[in-house]
Amino acid sequence: MCLSIRRCRRSDQLPLTYIYYYSFMSSLLCLFTGKAIPMESAAGSHSMFTCEPITLRMCQGLPYNSTFMPNLLNHYDQQTAALAMEPFHPMVNLQCSSELRMFLCALYTPVCTEYGRMTLPCRRLCLRAKGDCYKLMDMFGVTWPEEMDCNRFPDCDEPYPRPVDLLSRSDSTESPISVQRDYGFWCPRELKIDPDLGYTFLGVRDCSPPCPNMYFQRDELVFARYFIGVVSIVCLSATLFTFLTFLIDVSRFRYPERPIIFYAVCYMMVSLVFFLGFLLEDRVACNAASPGRFRASTVTQGSHNKVCTLLFMVLYFFTMAGSVWWVILTITWFLAAVPKWGSEAIEKKALLFHACAWGLPGCLTVTLLAMNKIEGDSVSGVCFVGLYDRTALRWFLLVPLGLDVLVGVALLLAGILALNRVRMEIPLEKENQDKLVKFMIRIGVFSVLYLVPLLTVIACYLYENSYRTVWETTWVQERCREYHIPCPYQVEQTSRPNLSLFIIKYLMMLVVGIPSVFWVGSKKTCFEWASFFHGHRRKE
Repeated sequence: MCLSIRRCRRSDQLPLTYIYYYSFMSSLLCLFTGKAIPMESAAGSHSMFTCEPITLRMCQGLPYNSTFMPNLLNHYDQQTAALAMEPFHPMVNLQCSSELRMFLCALYTPVCTEYGRMTLPCRRLCLRAKGDCYKLMDMFGVTWPEEMDCNRFPDCDEPYPRPVDLLSRSDSTESPISVQRDYGFWCPRELKIDPDLGYTFLGVRDCSPPCPNMYFQRDELVFARYFIGVVSIVCLSATLFTFLTFLIDVSRFRYPERPIIFYAVCYMMVSLVFFLGFLLEDRVACNAASPGRFRASTVTQGSHNKVCTLLFMVLYFFTMAGSVWWVILTITWFLAAVPKWGSEAIEKKALLFHACAWGLPGCLTVTLLAMNKIEGDSVSGVCFVGLYDRTALRWFLLVPLGLDVLVGVALLLAGILALNRVRMEIPLEKENQDKLVKFMIRIGVFSVLYLVPLLTVIACYLYENSYRTVWETTWVQERCREYHIPCPYQVEQTSRPNLSLFIIKYLMMLVVGIPSVFWVGSKKTCFEWASFFHGHRRKE
């Protein structure tokens, strides 16, 4: 059907003569060939989507005076329907059929009945209109449009509108009445994307969220970006210090504490990506606006943007790898505490640890790339997953992180209980007792410093997953008139997200890497750095 005649938001976007000429020619081509020309006209429209008075001149003076939009041909306002009806004006003026005007109005401005029920015209009405005007249409080289094929209408021979349609509601010129329908989300012209990119927004294909962020003002986004940038520098410094301390004396950090170093490396890369996002602002996370095509700036999706794809791969891979390394850390502690494995025995499993820590996140990352689930984040300037797709949020963030927490906490508690049992049941020298107690305290503090931020991030994701539908409905309700799309029907709850929720989420995503510096922080570390700067490396 001819569905691509669209509107410009301002009447000065195209010359008026060109608009009328182009609209008429596009309507003709759409009507006669069945192929639509994308048309950007200056016609305005409403967003009420209720029963409304008929404004089309051809369809005034009928037994009914109110219609319903979208109509049977899916024109979502009367201005668009009027453009599509223009090729039939000569036929109606020449009165080739007494049924043609009523048949056209039944399609383009159907009678509005109670509860928004639209009545189709009978097949006999269509056949009479087509048969009476066939010779005249053939004379002008006009073909009957495919969407008006008479076989699509019910086989009956009743007048239009039927008496029951007129009795089901009292016709009134008052506008509008309370008959409404839920049309779902219609993608605004400004947010439409080329079909070959595979974008999706609110369940609609070839559509993308607006940039900058659809929920926050620009000054809020600037504050959030600088905040994330400062925190990323702090986290980058802390994790880099941990890694460099390891390089100064590699033999000092053996299993079971070696995974802390790889954990620090993962969050060092995470903080580096967020710092790059701070520097790039929204140049990667957002597609540039195209005023010539009446396209606004939109969120980047998919893998067509190579820089966005690279940022996503690094950020997601090392975020997942960091959580897996924490689980491996709890496994090594468990092996050292319960079966009493030594450092050498645990180190023999290092290859398996590395295969799991890098392999599982790698599989998840490749899966997301194959599914084209990359999304730009206009708040932080990076690209990630689950920002607008709740299914991806649940399966690729909440599930993996939740499993890591459950497994890690269970092993951690088992290891701590085993160490405490050793301390209580086996007699040790006071010095060894003190060392064991200090070791248990370090494990407990490190675990709390890791789990609190991670659980906060999971809580933020759960909150987003629960309220995102409400936020999106609220956004559509607030912007539907500006975008000239259907407004939501029967909105029960409205809410906007608080910026502090997102700031807390990004803060906790970054500070979760800082606990590694507390593990390496000791007098011994200070002596090693002092020796390093004085050129006296401790020999093996």
